[in-house]
Amino acid sequence: MAGGWTRDGAVQDQIDASVEDAVNQARSNLKSGESAKFCDECGEAIPEARREAVPGVRLCITCQSNTESAVAATGGINRRGSKDSQLR
Repeated sequence: MAGGWTRDGAVQDQIDASVEDAVNQARSNLKSGESAKFCDECGEAIPEARREAVPGVRLCITCQSNTESAVAATGGINRRGSKDSQLR
């Protein structure tokens, strides 16, 4: 069902693109290889349990939380493209 000036399936295409972006982001955040024994940011020791639970970990929990908070604060892309969101 098309609405307005959009073609059939345009909404689903936007949803698929958003999901694909999220999957690619998650995959790029995965690290492989040997875990660091000390945090790359602050130099604190990374506990053995964390190194085993998260293969390839490079940051301690505190630095990882700070990094994720900074990424979340940047926001995302508004793919909805509704007139209301464009007028705000």
